[in-house]
Order: sequence, then C-alpha cells, then structure tokens
Amino acid sequence: MVNTVKTLPKKRERKPEKETTNYSTATGEIKRTKRWEVSGREWAQYRKYRTVEIRQRLLNKYIPLVRNVASRMAMGFPRSVELSDLVNTGVIGLIEAFGNFDPSRGVKFETYAVPRIRGAILDELRALDWVPRSTRAKSREIERAQIKLENKLGRPPEKSELAKHMKISEDELHIALDDVSSTSIVSLDEVIFREDDNRQVPRIETVIDKATHSVLGEIEKGELRSFLVVAIDRLMEQEKLVIALYYYEELTLKEIGEVMSISESRVSQIHTRSVAKLRGMVRERFALTG
Repeated sequence: MVNTVKTLPKKRERKPEKETTNYSTATGEIKRTKRWEVSGREWAQYRKYRTVEIRQRLLNKYIPLVRNVASRMAMGFPRSVELSDLVNTGVIGLIEAFGNFDPSRGVKFETYAVPRIRGAILDELRALDWVPRSTRAKSREIERAQIKLENKLGRPPEKSELAKHMKISEDELHIALDDVSSTSIVSLDEVIFREDDNRQVPRIETVIDKATHSVLGEIEKGELRSFLVVAIDRLMEQEKLVIALYYYEELTLKEIGEVMSISESRVSQIHTRSVAKLRGMVRERFALTG
C-alpha cells in the first residue's frame, strides 16, 4: 500500500503595494490613487469609536499623501522654499480635511483632502509673501504680454509696443515695471557658480559692499584728486572756465554759453575736448606708476 502525502499549497505572500499616485496639480485631483493602507474597516472603526488613538493612527498613514502633494508643488517654487516647511503646513491642511470629511457622501478621502492640503500650503506662502497680490498679478500679466509679442514679432518687444498691447500708457508701464522689479529677491545662502571658475559658492561670498571704504581705495582716490588739480591747471583758460562752470557751479551748457558769450554747441565742443585731455593725462599718469 502506497502512502500518499497530500501537500498543501504554499500560502502566497502578499507583496507590499507600491505607490502609484498620479496627482494633477492643474485640477487638484488624483487620477490613479495609491491605497494608503487605510481600509474601510478602519474608517468604520473610527466613525464608531472616534478615539484619539485611532484618529492619530489614520492621520499617520496619510502623511505620505501630504509629502507627495508637497513634493510636486515644490518643483514650481524657488530653492529657498524648504520641502519640510511645505510638508509641515500640508499636515495642517490634512488635519482640517480629516475633521471636516464626511464619508457618507461616497467621496474618497484622498480626493477630498488633496485640495485642502494644497490650499493650506498656498495660504501659508501668501502669508509669508510681503509683495501685494495685485503686484504679483501685474507681473504675470506683463510676462504673458511679453511672451505673446515676442512670439508674434520674433524679437523682444519695445516698451511702446508692450504698452499698446496692454492698452496702457508708457508712463503706466514704467511704473508697473518699477513695482515688479522691486519685488525680486534672492537668497544669500543660495549656492551659485562664480563667473571666473566653475566652483560653487554661497551667493553671499560674491556680494561686494561698495559702501565699505578700504585704506588702499582712499589712498588711490586722494592721489587721483590731487593729480586732477594739476591736470586741470594744464588746460587752456577757456577749457578751465568750462570745466569750472559745468562741474563746480553746475551750470548747463546753455547757461555757460550765455556767460561766455558763445553758442551752446561751441561750449559742448570745448567741454568734450577738455574731458578728453584730462582723461588722456590721467591714463598716462597712472599707466606710468601702475
């Protein structure tokens, strides 16, 4: 008699589910949602007992959803915006969504929570932004107009063309551009490439404080000032008078012409010739000593 041994089939091991989230930042919807390891039984248990422990456990399981949304949003923000800050703010949106969610409506929590997470992150960034929203909107409007005209003309548009396209005056455009340009800020901690080599350094190391006066710079300025006195003394009397009236008395070329009883164009010629002479003498002097 042959003994037959019945072999039991091996129990299939359940593989961990992979994240397959495909989140659309344009619509704020999840087209293919990962199962965030929160079952219907867990939601039913929470609705029944509503204990702090169950609530915290469910929230912890949705943290990857917050990180996913924050990571995608961070791609459109400057490097100075830290991902960890976005995640922390997104968790606040997650908690608010969790408290207001009504599972009886038949909507997935992920679909309901994503817009609230994005909204919380955007609200926090707006609160930190010192630039008025109207200025930001104006900046985007100018940028869109520039791109449209450049594509149409095949070249960067002139200020007059841009103003005409936006149906505003050139003065209004200049004011708008001044407002927009004053809103540009950079991080001094940002790592950049130097112009003279390919070494990365913090931006703060490339900033030159022009208000700081060095001893060598003061000596050079004093030497130049002393030599200019000598150089001006070498000019002709008429040239000296034009230089004195223009730079010391701060008269216009027309006023100098009236004082000297000559035409404005003649004053301009004398001024140009005098400056050329002084520049030549300075170059010659400091070329010999340098």
